[in-house]
Amino acid sequence: MTSPSESRSTRLGDTGWQRIEPDRLVVVPVGAFEQHGPHLPLDTDTRIAEAVSTRLPDAVVAPAIAYGSSGEHEGFPGTVSIGSDALRGVLVEYGRSACRWATRLLFVNGHGGNVATVAEATTLLRYEGRDVAWTPCAVPGADAHAGRTETSLLLCLSPRLVDMARAEIGNTDSISELLPRLREGGTRAVSPNGVLGDPTLSTAEEGRALLDEMVRRTTAAVSRWAPSSNGMLT
Repeated sequence: MTSPSESRSTRLGDTGWQRIEPDRLVVVPVGAFEQHGPHLPLDTDTRIAEAVSTRLPDAVVAPAIAYGSSGEHEGFPGTVSIGSDALRGVLVEYGRSACRWATRLLFVNGHGGNVATVAEATTLLRYEGRDVAWTPCAVPGADAHAGRTETSLLLCLSPRLVDMARAEIGNTDSISELLPRLREGGTRAVSPNGVLGDPTLSTAEEGRALLDEMVRRTTAAVSRWAPSSNGMLT
């Protein structure tokens, strides 16, 4: 039996047009390109979104949209944000185009800063009559950014890209407490090393358990296919 941590999908980029089955679910990972502390790669969010997407059963996984709305991290070198307006436009036009041949489309979002934009784009696409939904790569009780959760996931997915010798504890206050300062001054205003959480106790085993749980919950949500008022699968 295939476990949730093993790929069970087809990559759209590997497929010729005559082999595409329009009634299969098309999944689009949506990530970001932003700092993740001193120890994680810049494409962490995209890697996580791709990992969840490629483990959904009987799905066709499109190439990731690898840039998102990451303005809060622009105080750190390497971050590239296209902003919410550009991202919204990309998602809307992507959905309009893909739904000319795909029956059902799912955006799998790996970056919290994209949430409002993904929801807005999906709501518009659904209003226009397209069967589009979205789902977050969310972990209940997770720390906010580059902490134990994301570091454990990357130790599972891409261990050679994780430099645990550089892992440092960041600001561990709750995201609700940090939001006013984050909105005013970005991540650097609340965490000089870019970490919101404590990555030092992360393990690959924990990452595998987290990934398996995300895949199980996402698979169940896809099977129900009951988008909320903003298009998120419940």
